[in-house]
Amino acid sequence: MTALSTWNCVPLLYPDLHVAAMSIKDVLQSLVDDNYVVCEKIGTSNYYWAFLSQGTLIRQQKTADLEEKVKRLKAKRKATLESTAKAESTRQDTPERKKALADLERLQEEQAALDARLAKFSSCDPEMLDARKQKIGVAKEAVNRWTDNVFAIKSWCQKKFSVDPSVMDKQFGIPSDFDYLD
Repeated sequence: MTALSTWNCVPLLYPDLHVAAMSIKDVLQSLVDDNYVVCEKIGTSNYYWAFLSQGTLIRQQKTADLEEKVKRLKAKRKATLESTAKAESTRQDTPERKKALADLERLQEEQAALDARLAKFSSCDPEMLDARKQKIGVAKEAVNRWTDNVFAIKSWCQKKFSVDPSVMDKQFGIPSDFDYLD
């Protein structure tokens, strides 16, 4: 068994390993949370320790818990399989059942056909149209913002370099009808 306080542990590890003090505290706290290390406050110090057999006991307990869970799940699976087999054996192939299965298959095919037909009309969906209108509005705002940027740069260049606007438009390939979108 080894017992160290946090403040005794940090100076021992920090100079040689260049480990941050807060990371040591975080690791110790996670070990305490996982029950691998025991923490005891004595006076103003916290002391941490672990018995060598403690890890083995924790693993044995986890193994026993998992084995119990496996037994419960196997029993549940067996009961489910038995009830399924019993239901299949008692099920009779009556004309009513055959008719119901045929109706189910027909309705599933009809549902698939209606879904395919609905997919054809999805471009006219009011929700999609609203979403498209919203995207168009965002795109117009972006276009107008960039147009404003182009005009600002043109204005700055005209003031800074005394360049004629038509020469600048020709030089940079800006069309004569270049303007904001409405």
